[in-house]
Amino acid sequence: MSKTAELAEHLRQLDIKNMYREDFYWTWDKTDDEIEAIFTVADALRDLRERNKSTRVFDSGLGISIFRDNSTRTRFSFASACNLLGLEVQDLDEKKSQIAHGETVRETANMVSFMADVIGIRDDMFIGEGHKYQKTFMDATKEGFRDGILEQQPTLVNLQCDVDHPTQCMADLLHVIHHFGGVENLKGKKVAMTWAYSPSYGKPLSVPQGVIGLFTRFGMDVTLAHPEGYDVMPEVEEIARQNCEKYGSRFTKTNDMKEAFTDADIVYPKSWASFAAMEERTKLYAAGDKEGIDELEQRLLAENAQHKDWTCSEDMMKLTKDGKALYLHCLPADISGVSCEEGEVDGSVFDRYLVPLYKQASFKPYIIAAMIFLAQIKDPVDALLKLDGGEEKRKTF
Repeated sequence: MSKTAELAEHLRQLDIKNMYREDFYWTWDKTDDEIEAIFTVADALRDLRERNKSTRVFDSGLGISIFRDNSTRTRFSFASACNLLGLEVQDLDEKKSQIAHGETVRETANMVSFMADVIGIRDDMFIGEGHKYQKTFMDATKEGFRDGILEQQPTLVNLQCDVDHPTQCMADLLHVIHHFGGVENLKGKKVAMTWAYSPSYGKPLSVPQGVIGLFTRFGMDVTLAHPEGYDVMPEVEEIARQNCEKYGSRFTKTNDMKEAFTDADIVYPKSWASFAAMEERTKLYAAGDKEGIDELEQRLLAENAQHKDWTCSEDMMKLTKDGKALYLHCLPADISGVSCEEGEVDGSVFDRYLVPLYKQASFKPYIIAAMIFLAQIKDPVDALLKLDGGEEKRKTF
């Protein structure tokens, strides 16, 4: 029996009936079986591609990508995922659309979705706005489908919002699962999700929030570390605490990076802006206060500069379990002596983990493809088995 067939049979045991035609906003919206299903399908699709099997389940259709913030890895991962399944990708460039001329979100959503099966949206810069925009957009497509405007109901893949970055964090976790040889080996592992110094400001909160909201579901002990004032959303911290009660994990907070790194099995040093600062920036942008925005940026850069010792150095890595913790980063990292004078991680540490980091990133296209697959394919078990038994190759020689 092939690996894909084994994974398909495992998928059959999971309760995933509610995933069909459903959107993917946040990981904590999904049940344990649904999270496991995404990992299972991602591994199956990867196995099929590695064996040169065609994974095209669509012979037409669009994946619409809407990036309201810059992106390399997530943008290309979404395009790769759509292509893997047989969908073409069309970017919505708001500067080239009629949005500037007053086109409403509802109108835009329906106009771009006539032949769309999936909508991928990244809107992560403004607290209280990113998730709201995604929800407004997708509610409009549901109304369009209900009213007979659209022939199919597209599904959302959250490519990062102000609250969660589910495709990133699930790719991170699938990398961790493979690195440690299975989910059963994760219980009790210590994860240090720590703030790190960056010479830029205003980086989203969604990665640290996504990590504490997901990793605590797998029996791991997660420590959130940051200088005073760099707090994340309190409601996401509460989700992490609730996970601990349910799954027997631990969630702790500290203002000491060394404490977080000590005996850690996994470290994730990453810069982010404080929740309070992101709230302030959102209000300033809403008011069109350019002077206030510039003043806020300078203030936050000065605050960041007070914590340059919060960096993933060789000495910091020596504190971890056997000095060999798995280093994670969503990339691009601010690398000291390479991309900046002083940053999140020493160049020597980053270079040592270069291959694992790129492997970590390689899981994202398959995670996104699995989300699309489970939302758009009514019988995913049968579909996987047909792909596995099919004669069609991805390429011929």
